[in-house]
Amino acid sequence: MKKNIFTSLIVFAILFTLALLGPNNLFAHCDGMDGPVITAAKQALETADINLVLIWVSKKDETEIRNAFQKTLAVRKLNPEAKEFADMYFFETLVRIHRAGEGEPYTGIKPAGRDLGPVIPAADKAIADGKLEPLYKILIDKIHEGLHDRFKEVMKKKDFKKDDVAAGRGFVEAYVPFVHYVEALYDAAAKGGGHGHSQEAEKGTQDKH
Repeated sequence: MKKNIFTSLIVFAILFTLALLGPNNLFAHCDGMDGPVITAAKQALETADINLVLIWVSKKDETEIRNAFQKTLAVRKLNPEAKEFADMYFFETLVRIHRAGEGEPYTGIKPAGRDLGPVIPAADKAIADGKLEPLYKILIDKIHEGLHDRFKEVMKKKDFKKDDVAAGRGFVEAYVPFVHYVEALYDAAAKGGGHGHSQEAEKGTQDKH
C-alpha cells in the first residue's frame, strides 16, 4: 500500500513539475540578470552568435531580434559606456519579446541573486546535472506535507455532532482548504506546464492578428 502511494506521488511529482515549469514559475526568472535568457544574450553578444538567443523567441519575432542584435553589436564597439547602454537595450528588448511570447507582461529586468525559492534553482540544477532525483524529493516532500497537514485537520474535525453548528463550521473551515488544495494539484498535473512558444500558443497568437 505504502509502495503504491509512494509510486503515485513520484508520478504526480513529474506531472506537477511540468506545471511548475510553466510561464508563471520557472520562466518567471527569465527576466533576471542571471536568468537563462540574459545569460544567453551575454554569450550571443560576446561571440556575435545570434542563434544563442533566437531559441528564446518565436519565429515571428526573429526579425525584430535580429535588428536589435545588429544595432547592439555596432554601438557596443564605440566605448565602454556605449557598450553597457547597448547591452542593456538588447537585454530589455529580448526579455520583453520573450515575455510577450509567453503571454506575460514585461515588468523590467530583475537584479541577479533574487530569492527564487527552492524549486526553480532545483529545476535548473536538475537540467544541468542530468539528475532529477533531488527535484523529485523537493516536490514529493512538499506535496506530502501539504496533503498530510490539511488531511489531518479534516480528520480531527469531521466527527462533529449535527447539532453543534460551531463545530460543523470548524469542519468546513478545514474541509474547504483540503479539497481546494487537492483540486489545484490535480488541475496543475492534468494541464501540465506550457511555454509560450508551443505550437498551440503560437497558433493562438496568430489567430488574434
